[in-house]
Amino acid sequence: MTERTTGAAQGPSAGAQVALALVLGAGLVGGFWYMAKTSQEGAAAARPAVCRASSGTLPARYVSGTRLCEALNRPDLPALLGTPGQQAQTAWGSDGTLEGPEGADRTPTPSGTVTLATYEVELSVSYDRLRVAQFGALLGNTAEPTTFQGRPAVLYSDRTIALRIPLGGKGKAESGTGGIARHLLVAKDAKDGGGSYELVIWRRDMGVPDDAALLRVAERVLPTVPGWAG
Repeated sequence: MTERTTGAAQGPSAGAQVALALVLGAGLVGGFWYMAKTSQEGAAAARPAVCRASSGTLPARYVSGTRLCEALNRPDLPALLGTPGQQAQTAWGSDGTLEGPEGADRTPTPSGTVTLATYEVELSVSYDRLRVAQFGALLGNTAEPTTFQGRPAVLYSDRTIALRIPLGGKGKAESGTGGIARHLLVAKDAKDGGGSYELVIWRRDMGVPDDAALLRVAERVLPTVPGWAG
C-alpha cells in the first residue's frame, strides 16, 4: 500500500497576483468608462433634438429648411401640442424644390420637420404663384376657408402614408394608408398674391390631430418665420 501525502495548497505566485491585479484594475477602469459613457449617452438622449442642417442650398432670398426647423423646434412646442411631458426626438430641414412644367424654373419649397413621441409637425413655404383661394377651390368640399392673422387661409385634411418594415429583414416592406394629417395653409400676404406657408401635424399613433393644437402652434411659430412680416 502506497501512502500518498498531499502538501498544503499554495496561493497564487507573486507574478500571478500582479497579473490578477492588472486584470481587476483594467476591469474596474473599463467598468467606470462604460458607466460614464452610458451616463453621457443617457444625458444626450434626455436632451431635445437639435435641427440638422438642410439637405440642399437655396439662394439667400429664400428661407432655408434649417431656419424653418429652428422656428418650429421651440422649447414650448410640446406644450403647444398638448403633450408637455414630451420633447423633440428628431428635427431636420430640407431645401426642396418642386419641378414645374417643361422649361419652367423649379419652385423652392423648403421645409422643417420635428418629431415627438405623439406628434410629427412640418412647416413649409411655397414660393409658387398659386393663391390660397385657388388651392382651396381645387380641394373642393374638403377645404375649410378661414383667415389667419388677417390673411386668407384654408384648413384641410389628408391621409399620411404608412410604411411597414418587417423586423429581422424577413419579408417585404409594405405601404398603406396612414393616419389623418391636418393642414393649415396661409397666404404669404393679405392680398393673397401667390405663395403660402403651410403647417401640418399628424399623430404617430394614427389618432386624430387636435385642431386647437394646430392653431396654437401656428400662432406662435408663423410670425417668427423670416419674411412673414412682408
